Amino acid sequence: MSFIVRQGQQKDIQAILDLIIELAVFEKEPNVVEITIDDLLNDGFSSTPKFRLFVAEEENNIIGMALFYERYSTWKGKSIHLEDLIVTQNKRALGVGKALYTAVLKYAFENNFNRVAWEVLDWNTNAIEFYKSTGATYLSGWHVVQMNKENLAKFIQNNE
Repeated sequence: MSFIVRQGQQKDIQAILDLIIELAVFEKEPNVVEITIDDLLNDGFSSTPKFRLFVAEEENNIIGMALFYERYSTWKGKSIHLEDLIVTQNKRALGVGKALYTAVLKYAFENNFNRVAWEVLDWNTNAIEFYKSTGATYLSGWHVVQMNKENLAKFIQNNE
């Protein structure tokens, strides 16, 4: 198999959305994707992009992606959050994920970031073992906390 890793482009957006939906199905949340092509285009390719993107391409087909963005850690300073690393199901275990992961880590290293962080589901043991094998620290005592848009609105309403 021969593929390349490159920066994502506007022309890749439909394939990116397809991969996001595929990931949602894999993570047993098939109906939670609300983002649209327009959202991805506006948020990723405006004059102030909200994310960066690497894609893996094989014979003009996008077979994987890594979407990440800058954030700031009060402990470490300039950091990157790897939001999603996705490889289409029939291309897994062929080195595509590792190549995308490497591209993000190389970007972080070359741009003087102090940390790269991400979440992984506790049942995704293949991913956990892969990340550990690369030197990443798995923080089992930490839990992800989120507030969706509806609950955010309720909170603000109740606390004004």
